[in-house]
Amino acid sequence: MPSRFLTLADVTEVLNISAPQAYALVRSGDLPAIQIGGRLQWRIESDELEKYIQRMYEETRARNSSDATSSADAG
Repeated sequence: MPSRFLTLADVTEVLNISAPQAYALVRSGDLPAIQIGGRLQWRIESDELEKYIQRMYEETRARNSSDATSSADAG
C-alpha cells in the first residue's frame, strides 16, 4: 500500500526542487501540509501534492494562453 504521507525530502525528489524551495511551498500554504511528532516534522498528503501539481499545470496553461494572446495582439 502506498504511503499516504510524504516527507519534505520526498517532495523535493518528486518535484526536483531544493529542500528550501519545498519548505517555502509548505510555509506559504501553497502546498498544504501538517506538522506531526515531537519535532513537528512536516508531512504532505500524496493527494495534496498531486492537487498542487495539477494546479501548477492549470496556471501554466493559463499563463501561456495569456502570453500567446498578448503576442498576437502586439503583432
